[in-house]
Amino acid sequence: MNAPVHSLSPPRPGTLTTVPARSAHTAGVTILAGRTGSGARGEGGVPSAVKCLAILELVAERGGMAAGDIRDELGYSLPTVYRLAQLLVEAEYLVHLREGHRFELGYKVHRLGRALHHQIGVSAPVRDVVRELHETGRVAAYFAVYRGADVVVAHVVDSPRTPRIRPLEFGFHEATHATAFGKIVLANLTAEQRDTFVAARGLSRLTEHTIVERAELERHLDYVRLQGIAWERGEFVDGHTCAAVGVRGATGEILGAVAFSVETARLGDRADELERLLRVAGARVSRILRGIG
Repeated sequence: MNAPVHSLSPPRPGTLTTVPARSAHTAGVTILAGRTGSGARGEGGVPSAVKCLAILELVAERGGMAAGDIRDELGYSLPTVYRLAQLLVEAEYLVHLREGHRFELGYKVHRLGRALHHQIGVSAPVRDVVRELHETGRVAAYFAVYRGADVVVAHVVDSPRTPRIRPLEFGFHEATHATAFGKIVLANLTAEQRDTFVAARGLSRLTEHTIVERAELERHLDYVRLQGIAWERGEFVDGHTCAAVGVRGATGEILGAVAFSVETARLGDRADELERLLRVAGARVSRILRGIG
């Protein structure tokens, strides 16, 4: 049985924490080294644990890879690839298919996935509200939660006719400044917390419409706070419009957001209608999480 999402608590003002990150990435695979302690380090001073995670992510992304291909992608020596991959095989995070001379994901990865779903559990009543928003509004609908220093997509309902924006699926927690649900949370942080967040994450440009200047972002977030709704039009993915409203706990703190996305060409004159449906959905989820819905 999933843990109820209302067990999540947002950080108190001044407690937002981020870990300084060093990226080891290739072909879309990114590993955040963060604090490494005194762990063993391989060539180039990169900790072995970070290399193991890089191999694991690469194999997951490619659906399996041979050792030589891993070497070519990550730049590790072949003996290093075999040594670390063997450690992952012994821990059941990878399997070695001898007939195909390749590594694929092991069965323990599934256990980790199930544990994450449990920790970011979404109760049935909340899922019902998100589904109703999808069906009534004819949009892709989302529920995101504030988890530590991240805004994480916890539940998505879409259909072939109204598909979600890729890669907005369970566990997505990036591009906070460019997503509607991310802006809801940013708007409700203190200025000090936003300083910390932006310093750690930056304001990367994803499309020509992405807000990448801090002063412009602050003006936009002022408007979000005033209106109680965040819109983004082509800031995350060209050709798509999204909106989000906050979900609040008993003392008014932001716990997350309910959001929708739609192809901009299909939005037409439905913005007011969809905003009304979204506000109703957000209010219903807030009541559920406060135990009065």
